[in-house]
Amino acid sequence: MLQIDGIFGSLELPSKHIQAAVEQMASLPGVGRKTALRLVLHLLNQDNSDVRAFGKAFVELKDNVQFCKTCHNVSDAQLCSICSSYKREASTVCVVEDMRNVIAIENTQQYTGVYHVLGGIISPMDGIGPSELNIESLVNRVKQGEIKEVIMALSTTIEGDTTNFYIYKRLSEFDVEISTIARGVAIGDDLEYTDEITLGRSLLNRVPYNSGLVKN
Repeated sequence: MLQIDGIFGSLELPSKHIQAAVEQMASLPGVGRKTALRLVLHLLNQDNSDVRAFGKAFVELKDNVQFCKTCHNVSDAQLCSICSSYKREASTVCVVEDMRNVIAIENTQQYTGVYHVLGGIISPMDGIGPSELNIESLVNRVKQGEIKEVIMALSTTIEGDTTNFYIYKRLSEFDVEISTIARGVAIGDDLEYTDEITLGRSLLNRVPYNSGLVKN
């Protein structure tokens, strides 16, 4: 018999395979061992074909999903569907933290430009500096001269504002308009959880980034 301690007290598991599956489930963020065991037992009661399809989906996810070579959004091809669409305004680039923000903005149906996904925000406390993010590739895109406006659409947190300012300083030497979403998004809010109407209006009513800087 195998045991899982902690939240279960001292619960014996009758199979090493169940234990291995529980450990893998529990490694996911936000999934405790109690939830992991419940999920494993649920899968154990499913048809073999369903469980194989479940596992296959994640194997294919890892094997086939890649990052767009231009904007770094997740994609099934080298160029994502947004970057490759002739309907998008390629001269306007919206800078976001990750794929979840792309989804949030797309759901507003108010934005017709393209994106640049940083892959995070500057956070010294977490050991994330500019070199860990997709900032240099953004600078190179602007350097090519085809981009007319860069919209900063990062979360209105200290880390988000720090990243905004860093990018603003990096792009200030180029002939490009730098704007930020209007503060209809409350300070301290994560963009992912902002309602679609507020987010859409914030995009439409965006303002020049330097207008929000404190003047000495």
